[in-house]
Amino acid sequence: MTARIVRLAAGDFTAAVPGLADLFADVVADGASLGFVAPFGRAAAEAWWTGQGAAVVDGGLTIWTAEEDGRIVGTVSLARNPKPNGRHRAEIVKLMVHPDARGRGLARTLLARAEQAAADEGFALLLLDTETGSPAERLYLGAGWTRYGVVPAYAADPAGALKDCSFFYRTLG
Repeated sequence: MTARIVRLAAGDFTAAVPGLADLFADVVADGASLGFVAPFGRAAAEAWWTGQGAAVVDGGLTIWTAEEDGRIVGTVSLARNPKPNGRHRAEIVKLMVHPDARGRGLARTLLARAEQAAADEGFALLLLDTETGSPAERLYLGAGWTRYGVVPAYAADPAGALKDCSFFYRTLG
């Protein structure tokens, strides 16, 4: 089965929130913090995604979804920097793939889609962060991102244990 990658239009965002919430809650339950700790259920995930609506509408956030059989199994977002001195850079955020859909290159495909969109928009620099030693860190290293630092005990995982965080950049163009 091949996932269909869709760039969400602002008008499609609200209808996608329930599927994004299901994905988010499942990924956190599987151990990825993505900024949250347990308990983190579907209602909290839906509230978080709903809170992103204004940024989607004003163009500050672009979201791609990976869909299979009418279900969202992956997502990635590109967040634009609103500061005048940072308009040349953007951030890759909330890259996640459902545990049932992993191991097929979906995360790499989503990342590449967001990187290409950023390049097409003229961004010169992309940033992201992830848990040190995680599969996501291996993905970014393998995709040519440069780690520029590790901060010890930066964020808690879903169980509350403090984890180191690696920070990455990638130049475009």
